[in-house]
Amino acid sequence: MLDKKTVMKALERVTDPEVNVSITDMQLVDKVEIDNGKVSVEFHVTTPACPPVFAVKLASDVKDAVEKLEGVKKVKVKVTGHHMSDFINNEINK
Repeated sequence: MLDKKTVMKALERVTDPEVNVSITDMQLVDKVEIDNGKVSVEFHVTTPACPPVFAVKLASDVKDAVEKLEGVKKVKVKVTGHHMSDFINNEINK
């Protein structure tokens, strides 16, 4: 069954590329919403100056991890707290 617990379990496998620690262990996931197979995940990066390549990688990994779950029809990822959040969000959610 697709629920928040299932999504969070999938996100445990997403690790910050700089420190190799799960984004769930680092408490970077701020919100998970599920509506009829459409999943929205909002997370923040460790610092506003996080290298953009790492922020994009995290966003991409989040999207990939959730898309693989049974019952997911669409995934929207929102990165907050980064100086390029708007650009990253637009690119990752094309």
